[in-house]
Amino acid sequence: MASGDNPGVPCHLITHRPMTTTIRYNDLVESIAAALQYISYYHPSDYIEHLARAYEREQSPAAKDAMAQILTNSKMSATGQRPICQDTGIVNVFLKVGMDVRWEGFPAGQGLEDAINEGVRRGYNHPDNQLRASVVADPQFARKNTKDNTPAVINVQIVPGDQVDVTVAAKGGGSENKSKMIMMNPSDNLVDWVLKTVPTMGAGWCPPGMLGIGIGGTAEKAVLLAKESLMEDLNMYELQAKAARGEKLDQVEEMRLELYEKVNALGIGAQGLGGLTTVLDVKIKMYPTHAASKPVAMIPNCAATRHAHFVMNGSGPVYLEAPSLDLWPKIDWAPDYNKSKRVDLNTLTKEEVASWKPGDTLLLNGKMLTGRDAAHQRIQDMLAKGESLPVDFTNRVIYYVGPVDPVRDEVVGPAGPTTATRMDKFTDMMLEKTGLIAMIGKAERGPVAIESIKKHQSAYLMAVGGAAYLVSKAIRDAKVVGFADLGMEAIYEFDVVDMPVTVAVDAGGTSAHITGPAEWQKRIATGEFKGIDVTAA
Repeated sequence: MASGDNPGVPCHLITHRPMTTTIRYNDLVESIAAALQYISYYHPSDYIEHLARAYEREQSPAAKDAMAQILTNSKMSATGQRPICQDTGIVNVFLKVGMDVRWEGFPAGQGLEDAINEGVRRGYNHPDNQLRASVVADPQFARKNTKDNTPAVINVQIVPGDQVDVTVAAKGGGSENKSKMIMMNPSDNLVDWVLKTVPTMGAGWCPPGMLGIGIGGTAEKAVLLAKESLMEDLNMYELQAKAARGEKLDQVEEMRLELYEKVNALGIGAQGLGGLTTVLDVKIKMYPTHAASKPVAMIPNCAATRHAHFVMNGSGPVYLEAPSLDLWPKIDWAPDYNKSKRVDLNTLTKEEVASWKPGDTLLLNGKMLTGRDAAHQRIQDMLAKGESLPVDFTNRVIYYVGPVDPVRDEVVGPAGPTTATRMDKFTDMMLEKTGLIAMIGKAERGPVAIESIKKHQSAYLMAVGGAAYLVSKAIRDAKVVGFADLGMEAIYEFDVVDMPVTVAVDAGGTSAHITGPAEWQKRIATGEFKGIDVTAA
């Protein structure tokens, strides 16, 4: 029997197409913008749950204090709806577009990527919560800031169905810069490579965080797998409980658990100061590969982990539901005036700097200067030409930071530290030629910087990465005093009250980022912490 609409075609051969879903341009743009605002100030709930458990178990005072600052900062950001970290990241978007989706309302000549980038533009320029524009065009030469954090890095899959599945992430430079990739032989031991590689990453990726590992495919596929794995929910505590019950784990679960335990046994700890928890979870994604190959990529995610998932079904823009504030543990970090020493930056001398010892906690008061990569490069170029600098660094302290622009009554937006090792090659020049006497940044310093600090009897102070909004509350005044054209990389002068820092490298060249992990690795190896129980969060 033939069909009336298709005469001569048997009914059993006719396929009825499903109804299509229409996704409108403005709805996609608004959904992307709203998600980017959301993840700038709300941590994923699974991260808070895992970090709260790690905080409860932590025995290292320095690591526990760092976690307390991160958790306090997180709740402050959630209530104040301001960024968790001053580095509001480069945007990553993962799209799974159903084959029965129809697009509508796009401006002439614009495609899917244009719509996503318009969402990024609007999300980052929201007047109530301005986010920092960190993306630079022409990465090799001009490196000019695009001013709106576009373009995003976009991955699209076409899949069966009539919906659009979207994962949005904002990846900070500190953690992204620590990504690793290797083409292994099939017989090479992946666990050994991870344990050898993680210590080389330092603490610039802001632990405690997560490791995403991609295995297989080709070189670029392994890297994509590693990044995708970081979008998954954390479930390490559930995996540990499963193993404790004696239930059988599959091979990937066994490897995840092995890596989690062995990486934490390295003793790197929160912010690299030494402690029990370096990673909260390890994720693994795999893909078939060539018989001669084993591509492996490892990407860390930091303490300011930011990602969200939503599905568009044609009903309009998607807005994510705010988490309950009851999710956060009752931790309210405040300066410890009994254990910390208050320092007056306005009268600071080289002799006082030389008296500080690794691990000392200081509360800074007074005026400091800021500067990061671009400012240091320009200072170096100006000094080489015999030109005068816009500011006098004599007996001053510099803070490696690129703050978020202020909104409402703020003097400055979130202003946490950036990774200090990027300034290592400029350290001797700054200490020798500008009169600078101390530096503040995130994570460790490398051998070149440590040697220069020792030679000039200087010091390096560490502020907690992932506590940018908390740190900004210590800044009572801020103004640009040099290189205004560099935007967030300009030189600012901050006036601070009780800004918390830890002496990480002293005038003798001793580094807390070397001594701390070494001590805690030895202590963990003795087994003294195996009996510490953590109550369910």
